[in-house]
Amino acid sequence: MKQAFISMLDLQDKMNSKVHPEWQKQGYEWYRAIWTECAELMDHHGWKWWKKQTPDTHQIKLEIVDIWHFGLSILLASGKPSDQLADELESKWQSAGTTDNFLEAVEALAQDTLASKDFSVSLFCQLMELSNFPFVELYHQYVGKNVLNFFRQDNGYKEGTYHKVWHGKEDNEHLAEILASLDGTQDDLQDIVYQSLQSRYPL
Repeated sequence: MKQAFISMLDLQDKMNSKVHPEWQKQGYEWYRAIWTECAELMDHHGWKWWKKQTPDTHQIKLEIVDIWHFGLSILLASGKPSDQLADELESKWQSAGTTDNFLEAVEALAQDTLASKDFSVSLFCQLMELSNFPFVELYHQYVGKNVLNFFRQDNGYKEGTYHKVWHGKEDNEHLAEILASLDGTQDDLQDIVYQSLQSRYPL
C-alpha cells in the first residue's frame, strides 16, 4: 500500500508541475475543488426526491477519483516528501464510520473541507467504503485519470484546443474502455494507457 501511495503522490506532483512548474507556491485553493466535486458526486448519486434517479456507479467512482487528485494535492502542498506523506496516509487509512448514508458522507467531507481547507483521509475512506470502491481499484482508476490529464495537457487542454469528444464519446469513456481491457498490474500501465489514448485521438 505504501508504494502505491508514493506512486500516486509522485504522479500528482508531476501533473501539478505540468500545469505550473512552481505550483506549490501558487496558493491554489484545492479545498474548493474538493467541495465542488462533492456537489457533482451527489448529482451522480441522485438526491432529488421529486424525480426518479438511479445512482451512476461508474460516474460516482470517477468523481471520487477526482476528489482524490485534489486531496493528494493538498497533502503535497505541505512540502513534506512523498515517503513521509505515504506513511501518514497508511496510518490514517480507515473509514470515519460516522454514517451509513452515502449523501450524508459526501456532505460530511464537503463540510469538513470547507471548515478546515484541508483533506480528511478518514472521511474520504468513508466515501470509498460506502461506494464499494476498493483501494486496488482506486489506484487503477487514479493512474488512468492521471494519464488522461497528462494527455489533455499535451494536446492543448490549457490552451483550449483539446477536443474532449472523439468519435461520439467523451475522453473519460474512452479511458474507461481502455482500463476495462487491462488488469492494472502492468508495470508500464501509464505508458500503455497513454499510447492507447493516443491511438484513439483524432489528429
